[in-house]
Amino acid sequence: MFHSIYIAGAEAHSGKSIIVLGMMEMLKAMTPKVGFFRPVVKQEDGSDPLIHLISNRYQLPFQADELYGCTLETTRKMIGEGKIDEWVKLILAKYRHIQEQCDIVVCAGTDFAGANTGLEVDLNARLANHFGCLYMPVIKGHDRSASDIADSVRMLEDHLATHQHCEILAAFINRVPNNQTDNLKALLEGSPFPFYILPERQALGRTTIGEIARELDLKTIYGTRQSLTHEVASYKVAAMQVQDFLEHLENCSLVITPGDRSDIILGCIAAESSDTYPRIAGIILSGDQEPAPQIQKLLKGVKPMRLPILHSPHDTFTTALKVNNVEGRILPSDERKIAVALGMMESYVDMQQLRGLIASDHAKRVTPLMFEYELIQRAKKQIKHIVLPEGEDERILRAAEILSLRQVVKLSILGEEEKVRSKASHLGLKLRDIQIINPRTSELRKEFAEVYTELRSHKCMTLKAACDIMTDVSYFGTMMVHLGYADGMVSGAINTTQHTIRPAFEIIKTKPNCNLVSSVFFMCLEDKVLVYGDCAVNPNPNAEQLADIAVTSSDTARMFGVEPRTALLSYSSGSSGKGTDVEKVREATKLSQSRRPELKIDGPIQYDAAVDPEVGRSKMPNSAVAGQATVLVFPDLNTGNNTYKAVQRSANAVAVGPVLQGLNKPVNDLSRGCTVADIVNTVVITAIQAQEVKA
Repeated sequence: MFHSIYIAGAEAHSGKSIIVLGMMEMLKAMTPKVGFFRPVVKQEDGSDPLIHLISNRYQLPFQADELYGCTLETTRKMIGEGKIDEWVKLILAKYRHIQEQCDIVVCAGTDFAGANTGLEVDLNARLANHFGCLYMPVIKGHDRSASDIADSVRMLEDHLATHQHCEILAAFINRVPNNQTDNLKALLEGSPFPFYILPERQALGRTTIGEIARELDLKTIYGTRQSLTHEVASYKVAAMQVQDFLEHLENCSLVITPGDRSDIILGCIAAESSDTYPRIAGIILSGDQEPAPQIQKLLKGVKPMRLPILHSPHDTFTTALKVNNVEGRILPSDERKIAVALGMMESYVDMQQLRGLIASDHAKRVTPLMFEYELIQRAKKQIKHIVLPEGEDERILRAAEILSLRQVVKLSILGEEEKVRSKASHLGLKLRDIQIINPRTSELRKEFAEVYTELRSHKCMTLKAACDIMTDVSYFGTMMVHLGYADGMVSGAINTTQHTIRPAFEIIKTKPNCNLVSSVFFMCLEDKVLVYGDCAVNPNPNAEQLADIAVTSSDTARMFGVEPRTALLSYSSGSSGKGTDVEKVREATKLSQSRRPELKIDGPIQYDAAVDPEVGRSKMPNSAVAGQATVLVFPDLNTGNNTYKAVQRSANAVAVGPVLQGLNKPVNDLSRGCTVADIVNTVVITAIQAQEVKA
């Protein structure tokens, strides 16, 4: 049982989108059936930014016109005619349509397009009551003192309690000046419901090139999807000669110039490529003019084209006015703003407290988003230091920024600092609070070489050779983990699996009572998470090794919140099958059961009998694992690797891994085809593994 919630600003520009996004992220981890609804939108054309953001990010199974009640025009007309009850019934009918198909609905109130703020507060509160929602007001703290904010909060609280009788779940005060947060906390102490204070973040208030293009319906002539996320701090109208115009450039400027000003266009491209001029956010060509053919030919040859160029049908003055009126929003493609918003919610809001207030019964289903959300929350409880050796890879840098913005881990990146920061700058990334280490010049290199020489003395390792080996990022990163300069390492986006894990075998080595390094994948299906092992490391394990994989995979599953019921797979179930392969699995089952009798381990068993309750009861009726297995151990790498990929593609599952297990400290390998999301998940998993390492 869940209580739906109604999030509404107490005034214009309160920033409720951040709250809505954070609540959707949290609730999607509690139940997959989360709906979203807006009572009023400006237009019927599906252009509502918040519906666009939430529907796309969370893949809601509804059409855009199902997610709102009515338009602003209809609202004004019906309220003006005194038909408030009819207006509520109109919206309530559409809300119920969503509610009936969901476990919980997040409602986002009106945008204060009218002049009467008090009326809108009352209308939102009334709708929340009729919907049966818990109310969550958002108060704006921008440019206010702590005492002014506290007065506004108390007035709103009294008004809602006296006139609307709202059941308030919690309240948010957003965009609070950083120097006012402590005073405000003291003034709000003793409130009858939780208050969460979110500080001002300029990055969320700024517009991006993509937002401007979407809001003003401008054509994108040049630019990548990523370049459209460039933030705009100011805009410059280029009407003077290029040498004079360059003197006025500032960081993150949007340049507005007529389309026939080839000199300005070329000057901007040169400035963007130069280290001596500020970074330009983008260019808008006004006057319904496109660049001359020769300039277009030149632009097509610039690869990669990192400077977005938009086309406006309006004259320069009109274009500048329209740009000035665009408000900063969060688009589905803007990963940075989403990361900042979610990071703020996770840092300043007690999500566990909110979950307890909203849910009277937690969902038992586990979806991919639930699993990933829980991983993030666990990693944030005890921040760990992870080293990423492949600092030259764009995906690594993008993942590093997201992890930093969400404040999940502490990061070190290996590489030449100037090159890494230059690449990050060209990609529009900010690597704040991230340490960049060059193994060749680091003062740690000598210490690492000395330790490595001692570790490999049985192989006649010399100090000179060890010093050369420590210039290799995989060896340097592994040594950082071994000596406690980092808690874990993630590599493999560029390097091979062998290059990633060989140093770990030599330096970190395996845990006591574990003779094998193996791997698992977390297979996130529609409503559950299964653990597959070993699908990445050991080609043809013998019975002893297979038993080791079964035991360590069970422990890994439990570490990540999956109750282990472990099935050792084969082409035969129970005692019916004969042959070398099935005997190996049978022996491995007995070995693993004798080593860890408290674990639920069974085999040999076929895949269908392991996961299907009816088949399991039929083939192995006395098994505690059959039909309900959560950990599936494959007899060899060929079977495991092909099976995980088949399930991933055919069932549209999310495969998180491979996660290496058996090492004294965590080192994890990435696929060379990994995405940014894969890297983020693997780093988070590595951090959680590091939390389990005993000092």
